[in-house]
Amino acid sequence: MAVKGGFQEMKKPKDSKGTLMRLVSYLAQFKITILIIVLLCLASNVMALLGPKLAGEAINVAAAGVGKVDFNMIWYYVRLMALFYITSALITIAINVIMVKVSKQVAGKMRRDVFDKLMTLPVGYFDSHQTGDIISRVSYDIEVIGTCLVTDVTTILTNVVTIIGSFIMMLTISPLLSIVVIITIPLSLLYTMSMRKIVQPRYKRRSRAYGAMNGLAEEMLSGHKTIQAYAYETKASNRFDAVNHEAAEAFYSADRIALTMGPVMNTINNVSLAFIAVLGSIMFMNGAAQLGQISSFVLYSRKFSGPINEISNTINEIFSAMAAAERVFTLLDETEEPADVENAKVLENVRGHVEMKHVSFGYLPDKVVLHDLSLDALAGKQVAIVGPTGAGKTTIINLLMRFYDVNSGEIFVDEGEIRGYTRSSLRGAYAMVLQDTWLFHGTIFENIAYGKQDADMQEVVEAAKAAHIHSFIMQLPDGYNTMISEDGGNISKGQKQLLTIARAMLYNAKILILDEATSNVDTTTERMVQEAMKRLMKGKTCFTIAHRLSTIQNADCILVVDHGDVVEQGTHDELMAKKGFYHKLYSSQFN
Repeated sequence: MAVKGGFQEMKKPKDSKGTLMRLVSYLAQFKITILIIVLLCLASNVMALLGPKLAGEAINVAAAGVGKVDFNMIWYYVRLMALFYITSALITIAINVIMVKVSKQVAGKMRRDVFDKLMTLPVGYFDSHQTGDIISRVSYDIEVIGTCLVTDVTTILTNVVTIIGSFIMMLTISPLLSIVVIITIPLSLLYTMSMRKIVQPRYKRRSRAYGAMNGLAEEMLSGHKTIQAYAYETKASNRFDAVNHEAAEAFYSADRIALTMGPVMNTINNVSLAFIAVLGSIMFMNGAAQLGQISSFVLYSRKFSGPINEISNTINEIFSAMAAAERVFTLLDETEEPADVENAKVLENVRGHVEMKHVSFGYLPDKVVLHDLSLDALAGKQVAIVGPTGAGKTTIINLLMRFYDVNSGEIFVDEGEIRGYTRSSLRGAYAMVLQDTWLFHGTIFENIAYGKQDADMQEVVEAAKAAHIHSFIMQLPDGYNTMISEDGGNISKGQKQLLTIARAMLYNAKILILDEATSNVDTTTERMVQEAMKRLMKGKTCFTIAHRLSTIQNADCILVVDHGDVVEQGTHDELMAKKGFYHKLYSSQFN
């Protein structure tokens, strides 16, 4: 995905009509509730629309002249006005409460859909998208949509009813004065439509800019120790300032244009009101209309123009919500991991025989990482994969787990091609311990039992003892019930590594993948863990990626990978005797 101007260029979004229809589909499950809201809006607006009519009647009574005014009738109209306005206000409050609930449920469903979608996306998607940008879509963009549903939809629904009702009332009072109002409607519509074409692209750019800013912030916060260690604070701040400036410019560019809509619409409405006042005065002087009628008409014209102005302001927020919705729907339209083949088998009773035949693969079509790679890992054997950085070691693991599919060649587990198995059962046959440890916010017990939800305390303790982390856990205030922060920030890297090792031991899969699994522990602990792993790996196939070659001397087979090719393979003694590439790697670590 290309990067331009500090943030990712998005795929061409869906058209506004399509986006709107998809948003409406989220409201479809609330059809009855929406119908109730429409009826309540009608009732509320009818109550509010009767107010100016009653005010005009009261003015006509008051205009009867000195000594002829019927104050009882005036108070009657005033009481009715108060009753209608208060009832209208109460109904509006009820509408808002209902819409808040609907919005909460719609936003919740949308977040669930997005999260479920993320769980089905291939690893490649996360490799090519910033985490902060993804989080921005889940949080900020959906929040914008939810706010739009609560306020903007209610506002437009209410105001549309008010506009139609006000216009009908104006027609009943004076068709001639209504013509003045009709003239301003096309002007308002043409202006709004032209502004939509200008403003909406700016809101799309603003959403992308916020996603880029969130991505950079997440990157900087997760690496703040490295930033401080390299005294990179000033440069990091400058990078953020540049992206922040770009986000601010995108925000300003959108709102600078959008905020002109309100004043322009006000000007159009005020010109209309001026013409109404002039024409109404002429009609009153000629006896063509009563003072109360003119007053009621002016009030209705304000009720008519006010909602138009509100809608023009609300449209800005709707444009923003549409841009946010397009980003969310773009994510929901991303290509998922290919479905399991028809009649895919469930990998059961795993023995652990893994074989790769003439495998070629590249993350990009024009950049092949592995070339015609073959290996045969017999069940219960330990296979070590070594080589310089970028040789393709981790890529082999990605292919074994089907995080990516091979470009050509085949991979077998227990004589069955892995694309013929269900992904869940295939991945369930592996336990992994990676150099980049991952822990979640929860208790130590929950983190160790992550892959085996029905594990009891005794099983967890045994796994912890085997990983030589039990004594440390017992020193903590709450032992295995001690809460650890997100990603284990309140414990050392070595301790996090041991916890993930304990997790893999408890999972008890037939195939183990160890990617620099002891890189963060001291030498003494490493030897103890290696001994424990040796016992636990008995009868299991183990793939070990190692830079410290002293840790894999007892491997049954060592694959030496360089530039995507297996250049050597054999036992440690055999490879040392060849005095080839492996001999150079090994010697460079000890000389």
